[in-house]
Amino acid sequence: MAALCRVRHRWKRTNCIQLLTRNLTGTFDYDLVVIGGGSGGLACSKEAAQLGQKVAVLDYVEPSVKGTKWGIGGTCVNVGCIPKKLMHQAALLGTALKDAQKYGWQITGPISHDWSTMAEAVQNHVRSLNWGHLIMSLPLVWQIMLTAKNIVIATGGRPKYPTHIPGAVEHGITSDDIFWLKESPGKTLVVGASYVALECAGFLTGIGLETTVMVRSIPLRGFDQQMAGLVTDYMEAYGTKFSWRSVPKSVDKLSSGVLQVTWTEEQTGKDQRDTFDSVLWAVGRAPETKTLGLEKVGVKLNKESGKILVAADESTSVPNIYAFGDIGEGRPELTPTAIKAGKLLARRLAGQTNELMNYDNVATTVFTPLEYGCVGLSEEEAESRHGKDSIEVYHAFYKPLEFTVAERDASQCYIKVVCKRGGDQRILGLHFTGPNAGEVTQGFAMGFQCGATLTHLKETVGIHPTCAEELTKVNVSKRSGLDATVTGC
Repeated sequence: MAALCRVRHRWKRTNCIQLLTRNLTGTFDYDLVVIGGGSGGLACSKEAAQLGQKVAVLDYVEPSVKGTKWGIGGTCVNVGCIPKKLMHQAALLGTALKDAQKYGWQITGPISHDWSTMAEAVQNHVRSLNWGHLIMSLPLVWQIMLTAKNIVIATGGRPKYPTHIPGAVEHGITSDDIFWLKESPGKTLVVGASYVALECAGFLTGIGLETTVMVRSIPLRGFDQQMAGLVTDYMEAYGTKFSWRSVPKSVDKLSSGVLQVTWTEEQTGKDQRDTFDSVLWAVGRAPETKTLGLEKVGVKLNKESGKILVAADESTSVPNIYAFGDIGEGRPELTPTAIKAGKLLARRLAGQTNELMNYDNVATTVFTPLEYGCVGLSEEEAESRHGKDSIEVYHAFYKPLEFTVAERDASQCYIKVVCKRGGDQRILGLHFTGPNAGEVTQGFAMGFQCGATLTHLKETVGIHPTCAEELTKVNVSKRSGLDATVTGC
């Protein structure tokens, strides 16, 4: 059985982790204590409990600067994947309503979106997930100090504020707040170009809000940059404004209640100003390690990132203390990897397996207006690892059938397959922009676990007519210089 411990504000005033020894009896209160009730922590605790371990989960959410708070389940459930995907769906439905008229649907009167209706529905679904986690877990335990044979840290991270910018904290919000707003954010400036920034800007634009993205350097850092360019090109055509090579200087609240943002254009060196109803900071995340007292027990951190240094088996520098998920140095900040890593760790600690988490070739999708799914290496990474002359890149521009009757521009619908050059041409990376990118990429991701090659891809019979089948037909290499536009049906 696992127990859920809600220690509330006490975490802020006590050292959460202390090393104790039980030399006389060798007994502990629990076999495993998991610190963090997010997707990874809950997966680890539930797996351990099913294997007969006595488990406790410690969960506490520090309210955001704006006072936003939520229940158990962590970032993904409350302020990440789940509400993000639902609001993305709301935006897609808006586009579908426009397409519908081309398909013969008679829609009379203006189409408008009501934020409060959407927000309430999304928040109610999130609360149902909170409740589901609670009733599956577990009796509540109220204790100040617990002892355990093993301790697992899975506290994840929280959005950063640029505290050096005057007014940023006082007047800005983050992804910890946007999904729990009761009223529309109105005209919004999104600062940052991460997937969080672009996803939020995308659904805000899609539901009809004037939205600007302020980009200091490049979009989607760490992703394939050709694909990132296609994503932002589509967003600009979709209606999202971009302020490129710009750095915010200050945020001031005017007497009218609107926010005046001042920024510098790096190319010209000139300051610019505009007013917004909301400023959303999406400039990175910080690991939740500061309040745990890790340095007092010897757990080593990366001094720059603040993340915990972990080995391949998720162990830290202190025996019997483990860490995984976003808080681990070098680990992908993705919910599914944390869930799988947590389950595998629980099985190892229970003596059921020696299997380690494989962090290579993990698929992911950016849920922007034109979705981008990928698995494996970017073209830049493949060149860096193998050399430009040792890779072959096959690509295709295609038009989804759904776009034809609706007369939608498909200029950014693109496929890229990065392969080793020569031999069986093992696939190193696969990239896809288009409708339902997550569903498409998930299917092909399994092939990476089986050593998929270009031959395997070409020998696969596609399902017609789908966007996914275009991947099975790629045959034009970048090196050839031939036109990669797909013709015919």
